[in-house]
Amino acid sequence: MGWDARADGRPDPGEVCWAWVPYEEDASQGKDRPVLVIGAQGASLLALQLTSQDHDRDAEQERRAGRVWMDVGTGDWDAQRRPSEVRLNRLLHLDPASVRREGAAVDRATFDAVVEAARPWL
Repeated sequence: MGWDARADGRPDPGEVCWAWVPYEEDASQGKDRPVLVIGAQGASLLALQLTSQDHDRDAEQERRAGRVWMDVGTGDWDAQRRPSEVRLNRLLHLDPASVRREGAAVDRATFDAVVEAARPWL
C-alpha cells in the first residue's frame, strides 16, 4: 500500500473520493461519504471512511463501541474545509464503479501515518 495519488480520473491510493458506504448495523442502508483509498485487492478498492465529526471529544465512548479514529486534517474533499477524521478499524472493499467522484488527496506523510495506524486491522 503506497501513496500514488494522480489526477487521472481514477481513484488512486492517497485520494479522498466519494462513495456509498453501507451502515454497519444495516448494510441495506448507507450514506454517501468521503473515503480514503489506501489500495486495491483484486477488482476492489480498499478504503477507509472519513467524517467531519470530531470524535476526540467522545474518544472513550467510541473505543468502547469498537471504533478507532485518527485526525487527518482538512482538504478539498470538504467544501467547508472542516477537520476530518478517518476510521482506522473498518476496511471497506468498494467496487470502483461505486466511487462517484474524485475529491482530493492527502499528502504522502498523512497517508503513510494512516496506513501505519490502521495496520492492525488491515
